[in-house]
Amino acid sequence: IAEGTSREEVGREEFLRRTWEYKEEQGGHITRQLRSLGASADWSRERFTMDPDNCEAVVEAFVRLHEKGLVYRGEYMVNWAPLLKTAVSDLEVEYSEEEGKLYYFKYVVDGTDGEEFLPVATTRPETIMGDTAVCVHPEDERYKHLVGKEAIVPMSGGRTIPIIADEYVDMEFGTGALKITPGHDPNDYAIGKKFDLPIVNIMNKDGSMNGNAGDYDGLDRFECREKLWSDMEADGLVIKVEPHTQRVPRSQRGGEVIEPLVSSQWFVKTEGMGAKALKAVEDGDIKIVPERFKKTWDNWLTDIHDWCVSRQLWWGHRIPVWYVGESGESEYIVARNEHDARAKAVEMGHAEDIILRQEE
Repeated sequence: IAEGTSREEVGREEFLRRTWEYKEEQGGHITRQLRSLGASADWSRERFTMDPDNCEAVVEAFVRLHEKGLVYRGEYMVNWAPLLKTAVSDLEVEYSEEEGKLYYFKYVVDGTDGEEFLPVATTRPETIMGDTAVCVHPEDERYKHLVGKEAIVPMSGGRTIPIIADEYVDMEFGTGALKITPGHDPNDYAIGKKFDLPIVNIMNKDGSMNGNAGDYDGLDRFECREKLWSDMEADGLVIKVEPHTQRVPRSQRGGEVIEPLVSSQWFVKTEGMGAKALKAVEDGDIKIVPERFKKTWDNWLTDIHDWCVSRQLWWGHRIPVWYVGESGESEYIVARNEHDARAKAVEMGHAEDIILRQEE
């Protein structure tokens, strides 16, 4: 950044060369400080994350877990860090209480010439362009007659979405009507799966709006928020705006606001392993000291979901997966190295000189 360039412009090989160079110059500062403070570690056993033995162990673990069916590639909602352009784990997301706004607006019912509408509130107006339904409670007398009809997405040029009913909606909270954005909200993603709603991704990997955002294509997500709301106000769709304190997810690495995105990533199945870890403590095979941290152990391993282990970062362990052919990711090979990957490709019926592209 200081040079006015990026890792993509210098390329992977040059980026890694520079990073290793920096590591050799600066990497020992922390351990030297710890030694100066008198830390009594066995420094003869010091290891660096990217040491060859560690890299080999990570690759071996990934391959073995994949062979056991515990590692898989899937398309799910992930925590996306737009500044770093990578997915991050739940542990790398920090939540902070911040002052924001709650935006109330009209979801006009199709065919009513604007006379009938659903009042909806959101903290992220920019995601309106990715809405694929409006949801109400099935017993809510205010909106029961609208279920099954269509609503017009604001500033979309007339795109309509269904009005659906689900008990997930709290009739007493807010307006009692929810906009559903399966591509940009974890809870909405679950509802979208339940009702088989389309998933519309409206953002690029850098947090700017894409072509699905219509006239707001190319705008930064926060610029889009202001512009879209201004346009809705001019169109008579705004009800009110209120101050609102909210929990904002931020990247532990870069500090930017995390964007929930549906993305193809690599995951580790955690339910079985988590259950075994819980049982080991319950049976006394593992003892946690001090004992009060058993509660933390239980919280971490109860009701967990599969762990996203892939990152779109170049500095780190590269996933041992090779995609077959010049483009596309439908066919892939998991192997310990490129030699083994090529051998597997030949076994699958591909030519010996088939192009293999390793996971970024």
